[in-house]
Amino acid sequence: MNIAYISHPTCELHDMGSYHPEQPARLSAINDRLIASGLDMALQRYDASAAQRDQLLYAHSSRHVDHLFAQSPEIGSVSVDPDTTMNPYSLQAALLAAGAVIQGVDLVMGEKTRQVFCGVRPPGHHAERDKAMGFCLFNNIAVGAYHALEHHGLERVAIVDFDVHHGNGTEDIVAGDERILFCSTFQHPFYPHSGEACEAANVVNSPLPAGSDGEAFRAAVNTHWLPALEAFAPQLIFISAGFDAHQADPLADFRLVDEDFAWVTRQLCQQALASADGRIVSSLEGGYDLHALARSVEAHLKALLGDN
Repeated sequence: MNIAYISHPTCELHDMGSYHPEQPARLSAINDRLIASGLDMALQRYDASAAQRDQLLYAHSSRHVDHLFAQSPEIGSVSVDPDTTMNPYSLQAALLAAGAVIQGVDLVMGEKTRQVFCGVRPPGHHAERDKAMGFCLFNNIAVGAYHALEHHGLERVAIVDFDVHHGNGTEDIVAGDERILFCSTFQHPFYPHSGEACEAANVVNSPLPAGSDGEAFRAAVNTHWLPALEAFAPQLIFISAGFDAHQADPLADFRLVDEDFAWVTRQLCQQALASADGRIVSSLEGGYDLHALARSVEAHLKALLGDN
């Protein structure tokens, strides 16, 4: 069965300026690599549908949603935090990014596919219940996770986040909800300077120091993530797929390589087969060296396919 690949052209119109690392070229670099590698032939492509207000409210406050709608400019740009701006296309792109994860959930729950990758932007894992930050407007993965719980009636879902930055927004939204297991590796101390002190029983944080390589990353996953996932037995696994832990990435100081992302994907596929009928919904987060990002996404998708 092919992987569903969900994206939308509007996601490339969200533009925070030529200086900004979270740039439209990230998606075109991924698409070019998938075509050049032949992997595009194994993808079933879908255009994303926009998330609706009631779906956003699973994860966000009405104040946050209303604020972003009110801030959306007709011309020019507005700043919503020191790292994040909105242009006239940003709000629609963010609605489509969150909607893509919802759509991915509907596809796997409707048995149209077992695995989904959302090639969307803006990313989402820094967006808290009541605040946009760190390039993120809505928390795409959290919105999708709550859609799985509330709309499809699942009892247990897991979110795993291997972005180099801690998914503070996801933790803020899901901490304490026993229906969701959140597992995260990240560089610490580092932006957003969180994750080391959470005591919620459903959060498994694995902070690692700058310079950590694939061996350290794999040890953390083996020691902390995999036992927690096995015990929890999620019925659907979500992946916050950030590739900025790559050794070539300019924004951080981890030393992962393409194969490390393939390896962790294989581990998650094994757990998905054991407890979730193979169901995985993955969505793009970070990754800012265009060549490393494109290769890492290719490795991630090949691993989802069983490396065939």
